[in-house]
Amino acid sequence: MNSGGGFGLGLGFGLTPTAVIQVTNLSSAVTSEQMRTLFSFLGEIEELRLYPPDNAPLAFSSKVCYVKFRDPSSVGVAQHLTNTVFIDRALIVVPCAEGCLFWDVRNITVRYSEYHSVIFEVAE
Repeated sequence: MNSGGGFGLGLGFGLTPTAVIQVTNLSSAVTSEQMRTLFSFLGEIEELRLYPPDNAPLAFSSKVCYVKFRDPSSVGVAQHLTNTVFIDRALIVVPCAEGCLFWDVRNITVRYSEYHSVIFEVAE
């Protein structure tokens, strides 16, 4: 039985539970506030990050969101929102290790190349 609701508990793989989810296939129209409203029903949110952020100067075809819950058991509940249509797309919700790139990085600079591709630069 998966008592903690975190990824890997009870599977025998020795993985520690995570309190972070990655939400992909988000509409380009989604905002941080909408994501916070949606996921706050599942548990207390410690931190939420939306990429590209609400104030990005260019339009994107989709976005990705990372949500860190105070309680790792909220991750298991949040996964049940996979395939739920939000705005105009079906959400994909997966557990994300707390050491994942976008979660730990604090100094990300987003540049746009002459071809309008996105370049993420990480300051050390």
